[in-house]
Amino acid sequence: MVSVICLCLCVHSFCGDCLQPCLQVTSPLCPLCRMPFDPKKVDKSSSVEKQLSSYKAPCRGCSKKVTLVKMRSHISSCTKVQEQMANCPKFMPVVPTSQPIPSNIPNRSTFVCPYCGARNLDQQELVKHCMENHRNDPNKVVCPVCSAMPWGDPSYKSSNFLQHLLHRHKFSYDTFVDYSIDEEAALQAALTLSLSEN
Repeated sequence: MVSVICLCLCVHSFCGDCLQPCLQVTSPLCPLCRMPFDPKKVDKSSSVEKQLSSYKAPCRGCSKKVTLVKMRSHISSCTKVQEQMANCPKFMPVVPTSQPIPSNIPNRSTFVCPYCGARNLDQQELVKHCMENHRNDPNKVVCPVCSAMPWGDPSYKSSNFLQHLLHRHKFSYDTFVDYSIDEEAALQAALTLSLSEN
C-alpha cells in the first residue's frame, strides 16, 4: 500500500499495483479525488503496512493462516489454490441464446489520450483531460474518437486537436449514431425522420 499526497493536501492510500497506471502519465491525478499529485511524494503507508502485517487470514486453498502482507505470494505458490483454479468449470450461459456473439467490435466508449497515453477516458473525460493537461501542446495528433468510428481515418492528424475536440466531440456519438448502417442509409433515415416531424 502506498499513500498519495495530493497537492490539495488530502492523503489517500492505494495498492502500488493499482496506482502504477496513474504514474505513467506526465501529470498524474489522484484516482479518488482527481487532484494533481507529485509522484516523488508517494510513500508507503506505514499504518496500512502495519495492519497487513498483524492480521492473519486462512488461505482459500490449504486453510493455512497467513499474514495479509504475505497472502498474495502464498496464494501464487499454494498447490491447493492452483488445483482449484485448474478445476474451475468454464463459463456457460444460464440460458442458451440465439443472439450471435459479436466479434471484432471496436471500443467506441473509452479512448487513449493521443498526447500522453492516459487510458480509459470517455469522450467528456478526454476533452477535460486534454484541456487541463495539453492546452499548449503544438503537436498534430490523430483524434482517437474519430479513428474509432467506421468512417474514421486512423492516419489523419488534426492540425488543431483541442479545437476539434471542443467542436466535434461535445456529445457522445452513441446517442445519435447507428453504427450498423452506412453513411448513406443514416442520411436517408435522418431525412425521413425530418420530413415526418413537419
